[in-house]
Amino acid sequence: MNSFRFAHPEYLYLLILIPVLVLGYWILISYNKKRLERFGNYQFIEALMPNKSSFRKGLIFIFSLIAATFLIFAIAQPQFGSKMKKIKKEGIQIMVALDVSNSMLAEDIKPSRLERAKMAVSKLTDKLSNDQIGLIVFGGQAYTQIPITSDYASAKMFLSSVNTQMVPVQGTAIGAAIELASKSFSPGYTGSKAIIVITDGENHEDNAMDAATVAKEQEIKIFTLGMGLPQGAPVPVIKNGQRTFIKDNNGKTVISKMNESMLKEIAQAGGGSYVRANNTNIGLNAIFSEINKMDKSAIKTRQYDEYDDQFPYFIGASLLFFALSILLIERKNKWLARINLFGNDTKRS
Repeated sequence: MNSFRFAHPEYLYLLILIPVLVLGYWILISYNKKRLERFGNYQFIEALMPNKSSFRKGLIFIFSLIAATFLIFAIAQPQFGSKMKKIKKEGIQIMVALDVSNSMLAEDIKPSRLERAKMAVSKLTDKLSNDQIGLIVFGGQAYTQIPITSDYASAKMFLSSVNTQMVPVQGTAIGAAIELASKSFSPGYTGSKAIIVITDGENHEDNAMDAATVAKEQEIKIFTLGMGLPQGAPVPVIKNGQRTFIKDNNGKTVISKMNESMLKEIAQAGGGSYVRANNTNIGLNAIFSEINKMDKSAIKTRQYDEYDDQFPYFIGASLLFFALSILLIERKNKWLARINLFGNDTKRS
């Protein structure tokens, strides 16, 4: 069905200027008439200016108003819808499971494992176009932070607020995170699914390999990103307003080290791959490249009118009336005034 619209209807408010200009023109004419009446009878004074044409002056103003009106319509970008189009967007659903346990505060990866992981997920979100993403945070338990969504701006906003205080129970329940992520994809969605587990893998408390195997059976690929360097680092904490490090029962500073072998096993069981982060490369780009090779399925279909721009016609009409207003002069043409079509001697006024 054909339809008409303005792409930028807010510019139509400029049409308010048209009656304002008409009022201003009427005030100006009235002022000039009163000024001439100071010198005598207005009709007598007009007779003394035989070449002056009020009709031409008014016509010039009308043409100028019409030109301005067409110009305002052109700025508002008129469009005519001629047909309907359906657009299918194809992508992948990705759930990110982010470890927020205290060990992720270690600073072997600057500024910390957790902050660098958040920055990497944010950059990953910037790379997405038609894909959908969700976020789960976990420590000793797993919680949904962002349900699967295409609203990347909101996802990044929630991501920025993630911290280690979000989980009441400390630990590294990777298996629980994978199980929750597997249940968090859209109901009825049959396309490619991927889970990215970002963790240091330290002190894992459940059988994550079993959870990864079950996910693989559900055609969900598991990718793991190891946060931490081989030498590890102490875990900073704030006590009594001062920065210190977590210590064991003997008073020795605890060094948090990544469990790389376990993360490799989880990725293998889940049919995905493992990448280790460092200070120069977090590794999500490599994982995203792998995910991007997965088959993309229709995520959403949009139907909309295809509109053709009509503003060139309005600009053409505006230029035509502007040209007419410029070509017309306020005074009568003395050569045209001499033409006598009726053959009498009466002079034209």
